[in-house]
Amino acid sequence: VRDGLSIAPKGAVEALVRGIAAEEGRFGVRANSVGPGMTTDGMADRLIKSGDLDSQALEVTKNNIPLRRFGDAQDIAEAVCFLASDRADFISGQKLDVDGGYGV
Repeated sequence: VRDGLSIAPKGAVEALVRGIAAEEGRFGVRANSVGPGMTTDGMADRLIKSGDLDSQALEVTKNNIPLRRFGDAQDIAEAVCFLASDRADFISGQKLDVDGGYGV
């Protein structure tokens, strides 16, 4: 696992979001987070270019995602924009996984 060191910070972000939502909701403040899955850019792009993720590893990873594809930065941005919009005005204290169904 190349993501082991991020487990604690991710858990902390989720707890912080829930806390902010509970404490500040009475003031109309909403707090949510987005949990990105494997994308074709960012860290994955660097790992592919460095050879740390070869085509076989990518295929295995892709087969573990129900949608059988990787996302991209645009997918993550769309989720963030939705949560920040008025269309999500009754959503607070949540983590929206944008991972092609990997977490199910």
